[in-house]
Parts: sequence; C-alpha cells; structure tokens
Amino acid sequence: MAENQYDPQKIESKVQAHWEENKIFTAVQDANKEKFYCLSMFPYPSGRLHMGHVRNYTIGDVISRFQRMQGKNVLQPMGWDAFGLPAENAAINNNTAPAKWTYSNIEYMKHQLKSLGFGYDWQRELATCKQDYYRWEQWFFTRLYQKGMVYKKNATVNWDPVDHTVLANEQVIDGRGWRSGALVEQKEIPQWFIKITDYAEELLADLEQLSEWPEQVKTMQKNWIGRSEGVEITFKLAQAIANIDHFDVYTTRPDTLLGVTYVAVAATHPLAIEAAHTNGELAAFIEECKNTKVAEADMATMDKKGCATGLYAIHPISGNKVPIWAANFVLMDYGSGAVMAVPGHDQRDYEFATKYKLNIVQVIAPTESSDEICDLSQAAFTEKGLLVNSGQFNGLTSEQAFDQIAKELETQGKGSRKVNYRLRDWGVSRQRYWGTPIPMLNLKNGESVPVPEDQLPVVLPEDVVMNGVISPIKADPQWAETEYEGLPALRETDTFDTFMESSWYYARYTCAQNDSAMLDPTEANYWLPVDQYVGGIEHAILHLLYSRFFHKLLRDEGLVESSEPYKQLLCQGMVLADSFYREDDKGKKQWYSPADVETEKDDKGRVIKATLKSDGQAVEFGGMTKMSKSKNNGIDPQQVIDVYGADTIRLFTMFAAPPEQTLEWIDSGVEGANRFLRRFWKLVQDHLENDDTAALQKDSLTNEQKTLRRHIHKTIEKVSDDLGRRQTFNTAIAAIMELLNHLQKASHETVQDRTILREGIEAMILMLNPITPHICHELWGQIGHSSELAFAPWPSVDTDALVEDEKLIIVQVNGKVRAKMTVAADTDDAQVKELAVNQPNVLPFTEGKTVRKVIYVPGKLVNIVAN
Repeated sequence: MAENQYDPQKIESKVQAHWEENKIFTAVQDANKEKFYCLSMFPYPSGRLHMGHVRNYTIGDVISRFQRMQGKNVLQPMGWDAFGLPAENAAINNNTAPAKWTYSNIEYMKHQLKSLGFGYDWQRELATCKQDYYRWEQWFFTRLYQKGMVYKKNATVNWDPVDHTVLANEQVIDGRGWRSGALVEQKEIPQWFIKITDYAEELLADLEQLSEWPEQVKTMQKNWIGRSEGVEITFKLAQAIANIDHFDVYTTRPDTLLGVTYVAVAATHPLAIEAAHTNGELAAFIEECKNTKVAEADMATMDKKGCATGLYAIHPISGNKVPIWAANFVLMDYGSGAVMAVPGHDQRDYEFATKYKLNIVQVIAPTESSDEICDLSQAAFTEKGLLVNSGQFNGLTSEQAFDQIAKELETQGKGSRKVNYRLRDWGVSRQRYWGTPIPMLNLKNGESVPVPEDQLPVVLPEDVVMNGVISPIKADPQWAETEYEGLPALRETDTFDTFMESSWYYARYTCAQNDSAMLDPTEANYWLPVDQYVGGIEHAILHLLYSRFFHKLLRDEGLVESSEPYKQLLCQGMVLADSFYREDDKGKKQWYSPADVETEKDDKGRVIKATLKSDGQAVEFGGMTKMSKSKNNGIDPQQVIDVYGADTIRLFTMFAAPPEQTLEWIDSGVEGANRFLRRFWKLVQDHLENDDTAALQKDSLTNEQKTLRRHIHKTIEKVSDDLGRRQTFNTAIAAIMELLNHLQKASHETVQDRTILREGIEAMILMLNPITPHICHELWGQIGHSSELAFAPWPSVDTDALVEDEKLIIVQVNGKVRAKMTVAADTDDAQVKELAVNQPNVLPFTEGKTVRKVIYVPGKLVNIVAN
C-alpha cells in the first residue's frame, strides 16, 4: 500500500531523477505532430534565482506541459544570457575573472531550475558567453557588413577623464564616474551601428500581425518606432560660414512655420563648432554641454540652456532673418541636429524663448467650436486650429495648411514631404570586456574590414585580471595585433551590446548543437516561430524590438522563413513582498528581511505591528513592494522548496494572481497551497484503501451521482479553457480546488460511488499535472497507471454528464431569498412560476398582498414582486 504521509522532498527528487534518466523533455523534430515551441526569457546568471524567475518559468512550464498533454510536440529550452556589465563588477568585487564567476553561477542556478521541476530540454542548453554561440553572431555581423547593413561613425559616449574609459549610463552616478568620482564628459568616439531604420516601416506594419500580443506592448513599440509624416525644410544662412550656406530641419507642424522666431542647433552641430572659433562664450557653452546627459528622459526634465551663435538663417517663406542658437536640448544624433523653434506653439521652445527674451508670435488660433484658449503670456498654445499672422495661409485649418505650405516649399525647392522615424540605428559597440568581440579589423590606412570567415571566432580571453579601469583586451596590445592579407591590422577591442546575444537565442535553441552553421533551416523552420513567449513587460521595447529586427535579418539571409519570432506573448507581473526598515539618526534606512521579522496583523491581513526577532525591538513596515536586494525583501525559492516542496511554490505562484498582474507573496497563502496538496494526497490514499471500482453504469446513476459527475466534467471543461485559451491559471486552480471539496464530501459507500470518485481523482491528477507535476506523477502510478503522465492525453469532457435532469431554482420575494426548489430540467416557464408562488416558505410573505409580477431567470431564480 502507498505511504499515507505526503513527503514532497522524497517524491520530487525521485520524480526528477526519473525525468532526467528517461529524457522525458528531449524534443525531436516530428513532421507528423503539431509542434509547440514555448519559451521563457532566459536569465542572467546573477547567482541565485529570485521569485520573479520562479513565476516566469512556472508559467512557461505549465503552458508547455498542458500543450504536451494536447498531443503536441513540445520544445521548451533553457540557457543563459551570460555576458554583461554586472559580471565585470562582481569580478572586481570578488577578485576573480568574469568567466569563472559566471560559470559558477550557471551551475548553481541550473540546479535550482531542476529542483523546481521545470521540463526543459537541457540538451539544447546554451550560454551566450561561449564561443560556440557567439562565433555565429560574429559571422552574421560580417554578413550584414557585406550587405551594407553595418557602418561605423562617431557617436557620443560617457567618458571618465580620470580612468580614461567609457562608462555605461548605470555607471554614471550624479554626473560622476562610479569609481573615480570624476565629472563625466560627453565624448565622441567611433562606434558600430546596424541599420535598424531600414526596417522601421516593416517593424511598424508587422505589429498588426501580432494579434496575440498585449496591446500595451504593441503600443509601446509603435511609440518607440515613432513614425511621423512631416516636411523637411531647408533654411539658408544669411551669410555662409566655412562653406556652409544652408541646413535642414524636419517638422511635423509645417502649419506653424510662420511662427518661427529662432532656430536651435545642437552644441556639436557644424554651425555651432565653426561659430565658436570666433565666439568665446559659445566655445565655453559647447564645452559645458560635453557634461550634459543625453538620455531622452534627462532631456525632458533638465534645465534648458543655450547660447547665441551670432549666425542668422533666412526664413524660407517670409524671408526674415532669424537668429541661430546652440541649445542643450537639441542632439546631433537625432534628425539633422537642428530644429525650427516656434515658441508660440511648442512649450519647450516657449520656455527657452521666455528665458532668453526671444520673440514669441501667435500663428495658430483656436477654432470657433473649440473650448481652448490661446494666452501666450502664460504658455504655448500647442493644439491645432486656424492659421493667423501667416500671410497667404491665414484662415486655413492646420490640416489644410500642412498641404498648402508643403506645396509652396516644394514649388520653391525649399522643402519636401518626408516620413520620419523616432527610431535610430542600433549602436552595438560597448567599450567593456565581458562581451562578444566585434569581428572587425582596423587597418593602418584607416579602413575597417570584417574578420575573414576562416578566422572566426574572435575568441574573448577568459583568464584575465580585472582592474576596474580598462577592459583587459584594450589593455593588452598583443591581443589586438593581427594581420590582414599579409599587412598589419588591429582587432576591434569593443564588444557587442548584450542585446545582440538575446536577439537571436530563441532561434539557436532549434539547433543548438550545430557546429557547422548558425542555423539549420530545416530545424529552425520546423520549430519557429515561437508559439508562446513569456517574460516581463520591462523588455517590451528594446529586447523585443531588436529581436523582431534580428529575425527579419535572419529571414533575409535565408536562414528562416517566418517574418516574426514570437507568435503569442505573455508578460507576467512582478512579485511583491512585505518590507521592513529602521532609520538611523541621519535618516538612512536599513532594510530587514521579512524572515527576520515577527508581525501582528488585523483581521484584514494588514500589518499593525512588526518587531525584529533578534532584539525584539520595533521596525517600520515599508509596505508591500517589489522583491529586491535593495529592500532586502526577496524570498529565497530554495528555502521554500526545502520546507514545502517545489509543487507548493508552483501552485501558489499560479494561484495567487492572474499571470499579468502583480503577485503578493503571503506566507499564509503558501501554507494554504501546501494544505491543499496534502488534502489531495489524503483523498487518493483513502480511496486506494478500498479501490474496487468497476465499469460505470450511466443508466443507473442516482441524482447525487449525476451531480458529482457534472461537477467533474464542468471542471474539466472550465480548466481546459482557462489553461488553454484564456491562460487564467488562477481560476483554473480555483475550479480544481472546488472539485476537491465535492470529492471529499461525496459518498463512497457503493461501487458506483467509488467508481465516480476514481473518475474525479484521475481527472484531478491530469488537470493538476502541468501545475504540480511531481505529486501528480507519483499519484498517477499509485492509482495503477504505468504510462508516462507527461504524455497522457488531457481529460475529455463527457457532454452527457453536463446535461442536467433537475435544476435548483432560488425563489425571492421582493428581492429577498425565501425558498429554494428543485424542478425538472424540462419544466416550462409557467410551471416554474406557479411552483415558486406556492412554495410553503414563500406563502407567508405574499399572504394578504397582491402579486404584481413574477420574474423568471431561466434555470436560476424566480423573483416575486408583491405589495
């Protein structure tokens, strides 16, 4: 007989060993089966899994197991996003090399993933820091270069003048280098770019194909691509300087052109640079701008500063002279590095003009039907309307003026319509060590050429010493020295942006062991696109956009046939937990782990008192916030597994909230999930003590037996829809929990009773298998099955069992429940109403009153209106 006590640790280790020994989750191409590729965003090997990982990967595993039980050929791989700056910082702090630190973390985190029972095909495991992966990335980059999709140009970076190194944005703290403390400068250095803008229109248009992506994500990508229709306008200089006699600007509001009172250019614009030769104030301003952050978020909030260049432009229509200013809010990397300023109708231009006492002219007025008010003494009027003070264009609407002014500019050869994009080409150069070496060679004549294919990969040395100042491959001149066609050459010492590795890993999984090609088209086209992608919404823009772009590049290289990498996208919410702290005399907060705090809660579960276990003194409750190291409120998954088992943590994370919403980590909820599994276990053990089931005799079922079967098959129907179409895992689990209640209360006196109970137990095992696979695998064997549960068919609904012979009808009088009655399912409406009015518990409430109306909601309730 089976053991009566549920022992998750014993069960889970045994089941995981069985899966590994029998290679249950190894995926093999099979043209005779419908494939299903389920992928969760791979982790950065930081050292330990956190609950955000657990939630993400549990969702993916539940979907994978469910689809496998639908008879599909499922691929669910896992690997490591292993390059990146954190490894360098950790290596410096721990006096080790990034490679050693990374591989050690991978080993531990892989053990954690296995302990959670995730059904990964580990034979496809990859790590982006290994040369068998990045060699193909290098090869592909050289192909893109040969196609003209790659180029090199100067771009602005954060430069530490003391450490003489480029800093990532996250290494700049309050404008200073994170190690040296020196004021960071903006410096132009050569960088490599990939022409993502060539695909801007396709990236935008193909979003319409992604019907199974969240609308929020598609909107974010649309905004990032930022397609706009406008006019590119040529402004001539009143007097040429250094052979420059004109410049271009782009605007989406040509209707405001007559309101231009100045032009603003970037501090690094050629006009500003030339004018600075004879303008000391301007030269100082340009120098100051070298220390200006260039992130768009900073641009929006920083103090707007400028300096007159002393140059003037000729307005293309009015012929008036307008001053040219250098301004810190204009970037050379965006558009032409020059903007026409219309302070009357753009708030940024208005604030700048007000600060420097420049003219502000109204050229747009509200329409008569508008409630808007134009008061330029207070703010810019930014709405569209009717043109005023605009000469021949007066009285036109903004829309009409767009066309008329564009035509006028085109006629005069001073402008043309243009579609523009906010999206900029992808800068892939990073001046860091721990990344893929860019496979380019720099020749003595200044030319750059790709590394020949037979010399790939360019291997990143792993046995290095990090000093925190300069990349080891930049510090070692011998590493860069090589030859090209017999002549001396230097290897590129920049490495790729790590988004490069994460942009195509999903495709490499399809043929991860292939050592002769980047992709095997047969394998790739069988598995791709990914049917279900799971990951956080924080990756909605850059990772997903770059990945979509990379897929189109792979397609155009002939490596894949599809145009999009991910068919369906699920963005899971964050995991929250209680946080606790104390403040010192200077107001600095010290955060304590929830595991070290004793709490008292009110009847609504709110924390009303918290004390530190070590000293018994009070701590402040910081609210329920995202689990993080900074708040010290992360929960170690391993500790939960050690106490309750992996199935409990899987069940709780799927039950506590819908997948796209935030999940609140509550210890009592975890305990509740564990109690449910123990109840389930006990139900099966009790049944096995008297398991004499026989063939079900449907024709001789009692009403109670019919009702229980209806509960079983209604649950199968709901859970099938919740796990499949709706992906509302929490409601599926709630339905299974309700079924357990019915099964525990059901009679088991007769063979027929026990046969139906067996039917319910078997259905529960099958439905819970994607969520809690260890206990289900064990119980599947205990109830007599020798087949592999992972491949067992999903339970089917017996439609006959859903047919109701009787219905329970609630009877109300004036909206208050007074009785319940059972009627035959085929009772007509008039009979139901008559039965309701004459119920013994109803008559006292209608006696002496006039029944005005009897309302029947078929199959549910009758409401009698009487007064």
